[in-house]
Amino acid sequence: MFQDSGRGEKPNVNSELLISGMYFYWADKTMGGLPADKSRETGWYLPRQHTDYVAYLDTLMQDPQKINGSSSKVFSQYNNLKKGLQKYRDIEKKGGWKTINLANGQKSLKEGDTGTAVAALRARLAVEGYLKADDKKREFDSELNDAVKKYEDIHYRSYKGIVTESIIKELNIPVADRIRTIAVNMERCRWVPTGIDKEKEYIAVNIPSYRLRYVRDGKIDLTSNVVVGKEANRTVIFSGKMSYIVFSPYWNVPPSIVEKEIKPGIAKNPNYLADHNMEYYNGKHIRQKPGGTNSLGLVKFMFPNTNNIYLHDTPAKGLFNKDDRAYSHGCVRVEKARELAIKITGKDGGWNEAKVDKAMNAGKENSYVLKKKIPVYLTYFTAWADENGNVAFFDDVYQRDASLASLLYTK
Repeated sequence: MFQDSGRGEKPNVNSELLISGMYFYWADKTMGGLPADKSRETGWYLPRQHTDYVAYLDTLMQDPQKINGSSSKVFSQYNNLKKGLQKYRDIEKKGGWKTINLANGQKSLKEGDTGTAVAALRARLAVEGYLKADDKKREFDSELNDAVKKYEDIHYRSYKGIVTESIIKELNIPVADRIRTIAVNMERCRWVPTGIDKEKEYIAVNIPSYRLRYVRDGKIDLTSNVVVGKEANRTVIFSGKMSYIVFSPYWNVPPSIVEKEIKPGIAKNPNYLADHNMEYYNGKHIRQKPGGTNSLGLVKFMFPNTNNIYLHDTPAKGLFNKDDRAYSHGCVRVEKARELAIKITGKDGGWNEAKVDKAMNAGKENSYVLKKKIPVYLTYFTAWADENGNVAFFDDVYQRDASLASLLYTK
């Protein structure tokens, strides 16, 4: 409409300005999302990436068809969630799913059980695609058992053969709420630097899923369960560069823990420090000596930051068996810390397992400085989709979704 028609009309300046303004508004909302100060209000401190909208307009002018793939300018998870969003909107249009109600006194379901609750569970899983079809059976058979296992697997949980009340409560969340959760996490995708999709090596921790991914050569090389900060000591959402690894570390006890836990312990037990392999250093500070009982375990991974957060091993291995794993004072405990150390030092410095084990069990703190720093991202996604749009939902452990939704849906 702005090209010269050959009839001598002058360009309509007001129309051009209006369309230009509409473009920049569209580009900012599509690729930038909420302003950075608003995302920080929700606890998000990952650095935002600046997109040159003028340069992108030049790209679209050269190939207008690229506007249909504009989401390529956003973190790739956005596209996966977009597919999931369509899937759940289709489910909603068909009536969603019905509530599963356990019989009076019934606490769970398992293979071999029968009843209306079993039929409801079957119907519910079929709607979401975990079963190919709902055959209306009232018996909890092996096919239904496999479907529940598939559901638990996609949510990174170990299925123990019992459909608990907590699983049923989760399955009863309305589809409209699931749609809103997906939309909220699509917004978060706009805040993630798109460069992460091109990075060949990085570590990412998703707090709500309690999972760590180590990506090497562009592929997932290791996944691990993690323990994150409890509600009172929330793990901060930010990024850093891992620069060194400390083996057989001391734990320099933070002043807050000294005041809240150590000093009350000493007041009750004069031998508290010795009993916990701790000591004073530099006159007034307290640290825990290296060893198997050290709260940091046998290795920690350092990406220096003002939040004093890092990844580390732990002697409390039992916590990794729990579904909810928000127990730490803010740092991230890694179940496969040894395996992670082996992979990183092996690639970076040619270390083998024996050398890593020796360093971890030296009983004396020693460090390995990385030749190439590794980006580390601590993120917060309560919904995560694969490339086919299959969505896994995670508990909003820090209750951040509601505040973000209020910003998105406020008229």
